[in-house]
Amino acid sequence: MIAYITGATSGFGLSIARRLAKEGYNLIITGRRKERLSDLEKELKAKGVDVRVSNYDVRDADAVKNAIDALPEQWKEIDVLVNNAGLAAGLGTIQEGSFDDWNRMIDTNVKGLLYVSRLIAPLMIERRCGHIINIGSVAGKDVYPNGNVYCATKHAVDAISKAMRIDMLPYGIKVSQICPGAAETEFSLVRFHGDKEKADNVYKGYQPLSGDDIADIVAYLVAMPQHVCINDLTVTCLSQANALHFHKK
Repeated sequence: MIAYITGATSGFGLSIARRLAKEGYNLIITGRRKERLSDLEKELKAKGVDVRVSNYDVRDADAVKNAIDALPEQWKEIDVLVNNAGLAAGLGTIQEGSFDDWNRMIDTNVKGLLYVSRLIAPLMIERRCGHIINIGSVAGKDVYPNGNVYCATKHAVDAISKAMRIDMLPYGIKVSQICPGAAETEFSLVRFHGDKEKADNVYKGYQPLSGDDIADIVAYLVAMPQHVCINDLTVTCLSQANALHFHKK
């Protein structure tokens, strides 16, 4: 079994790679940070996992195509695609927003997911089997103050996931979306452009989700019987009801 994971260098992607390795999957891990990919490759290979590294940015359509086209034939038999690469950049009103932040989120969260899916879905269709798992967000279900464009990109992931489910239906390919709430990864550090103090404040007063929590859910999804497809899962920590409502101590 082979799993293809985008954004495997940190957060959910890193945890998912480790968990699927435990479940017996061989892995194609992708990301922008070559050194981190190399470290993960060594870690997993030491545990007997076959690993292939693809170092590229999902925003670069040509790089995505070249990387997937270059896969040896045996590595193209991808059973699970985890579209995890994504980010939030900035937190502010529309009238104060940064074009660079907006483009970065749209290009990564929406277009990057589409580029990878467009190239891997035909490989699954040819074999008439596979499972596409898109990492969405509670921000794709609700809109919160100053979240505008990030929320829009995750609403797009929600819509794309529903559309994929329809498109893949004739071929027996599963499509699932996982929509996590607040999770303590590098998410807030990236959102606040490396400001650790601001990032740490996001998670004060409650216990957020972790990358391992989401990895457990991925393992659950891929373990379902062939006739069962879980289309959509929204998951938060106990202290969060939705994108807007928290109970903090």
